[in-house]
Amino acid sequence: MTIIIDPQGSGISGNMLIGAFVDLGANADKLKQVMEKSAKDFGGVKVSFEKINKHGIESTFCNVEMMEHKAFINYPEFIEKINSLDLDENVKKTSIKVFERIGKAESKVHGKNLETIHFHEVGASDAVADVIGSVYAYYSLNFDAQKVIGLPIAVGGGTVKTSHGTLAVPVPAVVEILNEAKLFGGPVNSELATPTGSAIYMEICDEIKEYIPQIKPKKVGYGAGKKDFDHPNVLRIIESEDICESDKIDVIETNIDHLTGEEIGYLFDKLLGKGASDVSITPIIMKKNRQGSLLKVVCRREHREELVDAIFKETGSLGIRIIPNIHRGIAKREFEKKTIEINGKNYTITYKIGYVNGEIISKRPEYEDLKRIAEDSGLALRKVKELIE
Repeated sequence: MTIIIDPQGSGISGNMLIGAFVDLGANADKLKQVMEKSAKDFGGVKVSFEKINKHGIESTFCNVEMMEHKAFINYPEFIEKINSLDLDENVKKTSIKVFERIGKAESKVHGKNLETIHFHEVGASDAVADVIGSVYAYYSLNFDAQKVIGLPIAVGGGTVKTSHGTLAVPVPAVVEILNEAKLFGGPVNSELATPTGSAIYMEICDEIKEYIPQIKPKKVGYGAGKKDFDHPNVLRIIESEDICESDKIDVIETNIDHLTGEEIGYLFDKLLGKGASDVSITPIIMKKNRQGSLLKVVCRREHREELVDAIFKETGSLGIRIIPNIHRGIAKREFEKKTIEINGKNYTITYKIGYVNGEIISKRPEYEDLKRIAEDSGLALRKVKELIE
């Protein structure tokens, strides 16, 4: 399954994410309880959910009302409070990573280090509820086990009043948080992308794309924003079934006839470490009937030049062939961990699972795990494989 977060229409905020997650099936009553309890020590919030129509789009609005404005708090003290919350460890760790993104952005903008930075709007109870609520809903829907793709973010325009005075939109912290994303101004003279929403987006997205990839939409959730515009102020999240995707790759080839087995083994590791997707060696007969090998490297374009340089350096080859932009079909891949008992001891094994059109086509244990268990248990690698299959 692939999850598409689409903030192209009206940007992104924490409560919009929560609304969209509830629209997709997250438990609103449980979220209300978690959010209100988590924000209690930061000033408290009152949370409510309602169905609302935004210019023809039926959506879920998550209203987070601050109960009290508390004094500013520094980053270490803030994180200490988050760590003390009674939450699932995954929810807590991911929430802290979100706040760390915000803290680093704020510290860079203000020219301070992370330990001395004070959280202003982001340290308020409503922001705490937004982050923890979004992350809790994300895990409750098992989206952490899926691939999450983010689309470009509409950030709005104009100015906004903050504790630092009136700032241009997007505010500096948002620009820093989204420095590896894709964003654009408009379509309205208002702030559309908040620091909390932007940081959650950056933390949970596995990849950011220009357009929606080839998918089969299964379910769509809409989270409503508080403001009203001349267009639907909603965040869209699409839950989709996977299909076999297409990918563009380059193939690099060269003939070699002078490397030892050890040197070839070293070359394999070197190329994989520099971004090669696959490396193979095929025995061939070269000119003058000499025995040799064909080195073939599959890679993405961004790794091509570095790999070519490495091949020249490590092989001494005088000529390398590059076949650019080959299309390949790729199956959806996921990783699943299982604990298996062998000779009275528990071992964790990672399985690589391949899907095409939602159907499992392969499920294989990772070699490195099999090797580790064989070395630890004293069993033959073949026997370990038999025991776990």
